[in-house]
Amino acid sequence: MSQARWPGSPEGPFRLEHVPEGSRYELSEGHAIYCAPAGPKHAEPHGVGPAVVGSDPARPRVGVDVGHALSDKILRAPDLSVGDWGDGEGTWATKAPPLAIEYAAQGQDEADLQLKIKQLLAGGSRFVWVVRLQGPRRVEVYEPGRPMQTKLPGERLEAPGVLKGRPLVEALYDPEAASEQTLQNLLERKGYAGLDAVREEGEARGEARGREEGLREGKAEGLRAGVLDLCEALGLEPSPAQHAALAVMGVGELEALRKALKQTKRWPG
Repeated sequence: MSQARWPGSPEGPFRLEHVPEGSRYELSEGHAIYCAPAGPKHAEPHGVGPAVVGSDPARPRVGVDVGHALSDKILRAPDLSVGDWGDGEGTWATKAPPLAIEYAAQGQDEADLQLKIKQLLAGGSRFVWVVRLQGPRRVEVYEPGRPMQTKLPGERLEAPGVLKGRPLVEALYDPEAASEQTLQNLLERKGYAGLDAVREEGEARGEARGREEGLREGKAEGLRAGVLDLCEALGLEPSPAQHAALAVMGVGELEALRKALKQTKRWPG
C-alpha cells in the first residue's frame, strides 16, 4: 500500500486515469492513499453531518466521499463536500469544495490528514473542518492564510458564503444536537426564526379563530332571538322539533329562515 508523499520525496507514478470510480484510493502527488472502511465511532457521526449541512437555509450542495481532482496527480475525497465543486465531463469533481469536512477518529493518519488539508486549501477550499472524535470532542477550523482555530462543544461554526446557519460543534457528531440543528434549519427555510415562532403563530391563529367563532356565534344567537320574536309577532308557536332545528342553525340558515317568515308568515315546510 502506497503512502502519502513526504516532503522531499519523489512523486508517485499514479495519475487520475489509474483510479476508477468507486475505488477506495485517493491520490496525493502521484501516491495512492488507501481509504479504509469506517468503524462505528467514525460512521455514526459521519452519518449525521450531511443532515445538518444539507438542511442549511442556504441550500448548499452536499456530497459524501466525492472525489475532487485537484491536479492530474492529486485526487482527494473529503468525508463531506459542501458547496459548488463543479461537475465537468469526467468522473471526478473539477475543483475543491468550498467547505470540506473530515472526521478524524482512532487510527487516523495524521501526516496524510495535514497534507490533505493543505491540498484542499491550495485547490480552492475556503474552509476545512476537522471533527475530532478521538480525545476531547472539538472541531479544528482551517482557512487559507490563517492560523488553525479550535472550536469546542457549545461554540458555533461559521462558513460565510457557503452556509447561512451557524451549527454548534456538537451538531456534527451528536445525533440529538444534529436533530435540533436540522429542525432549526428547516424552520428557517420556511421563514421561522425557530420553534417558538411556530408556537406563537399557532397561538395567534387560534386566538383569531376563537374571536371569529365567537363573533359568528354571537350573531347567530342574535338571529335566533330575532326569529323567535318574529314568530311571536306573527302568532306562530314553533314546535319542539322546530326549536331543536333552530338551535343548530348557522348564520346563513337563520337569515334565510327570517326572510322566509317575513315573506310567507309561516314556518317553512
